[in-house]
Amino acid sequence: MPAKLNTAVVGATGYSGLELTRLLLRHPQVETPLLLSRQGEGSTPVNLADLFPVLSGNGGYPLQPLSWDKLKEKGVQLLFLATPHEASRALVPEAVARGLRVIDLSGAWRLREAAHRAVYAFKDEGSAAAEEFTERAVYGLPELNGDAIPGATVVANPGCYATSVILALAPLVKAGILDRQRGIVSDSKSGVSGAGKEPTSRTHFVSVADNLSAYSVFGHRHTGEILEQLRLTPEELIFAPHLLPIPRGILSTIYVHLNQDTKAADIESCFRGFYAGKRWVRIFAPPRLPEIQFSANTNFCDIGFSLAKDGRRLVVISCLDNLLKGAAGQAIQNMNLMYGWKEEEGLQ
Repeated sequence: MPAKLNTAVVGATGYSGLELTRLLLRHPQVETPLLLSRQGEGSTPVNLADLFPVLSGNGGYPLQPLSWDKLKEKGVQLLFLATPHEASRALVPEAVARGLRVIDLSGAWRLREAAHRAVYAFKDEGSAAAEEFTERAVYGLPELNGDAIPGATVVANPGCYATSVILALAPLVKAGILDRQRGIVSDSKSGVSGAGKEPTSRTHFVSVADNLSAYSVFGHRHTGEILEQLRLTPEELIFAPHLLPIPRGILSTIYVHLNQDTKAADIESCFRGFYAGKRWVRIFAPPRLPEIQFSANTNFCDIGFSLAKDGRRLVVISCLDNLLKGAAGQAIQNMNLMYGWKEEEGLQ
């Protein structure tokens, strides 16, 4: 039997990090991952099973302090970073210098254009290392960049909102049937886990329950990803994210105009042709539309649409689980491509 892949996860205590750990633990090609805490998180030993009892049993999963020597000793080949953006900016160059491949779940290396990165206010912006890894990192959306991911040293896992919007629009953009001058509006809604594990006044139960709120309109960090990957201009997109009173899931309702009279069968053919052979995108034929509960706890992105009778106005619905296809599941999908395995390995 061939040796299994040795991996490590930094940041397993977050929601995405937990999901990533659970997926790695059951992946048939991967050894039990080394779980590491970030430097500066404290010296008291932490067992992941104490934080997340779902992992109870088998002696638990202790977190060890991040140590490059420990990574080398354990023969780690692939490092997953489920860390804040600034932490990933510091860790990725060091990891690559030590011969590791990296899948980064943060927004540290997703963006090529400085204007789009400005929302993160990275302290190393403009440095030689930042410029190098901005060019080296591959945007890890397998359905669009599947050819580049296998040879990548650094894969920048996409944002959850960005994944839902990009996958919904990419076939239409490529087909050239959008009336881009009339603009694109994406009304996107996410469960509260998308805001991260650390509670804020906005994400407390009292604020979220029985409520629906918009936030970061015209200023969300994922907007740049959508623009860059679809090659849109800022004037062509309105992206309005909202917070849903549910734990997980994203539903994006996207409103577009078409530049020619079009039939529903042609739209369906456009989507099915673009995603032929893509395991983790499901196309819904009208009149059925995706719902959050259909893709929750899966790695699927579900896409459906409704075309107006005039054949010129189109509404596209895109749903996914923000912690899986929007984060940890997509990271596993990227790992599978990097090591020549089937994309569904460990995700079914």
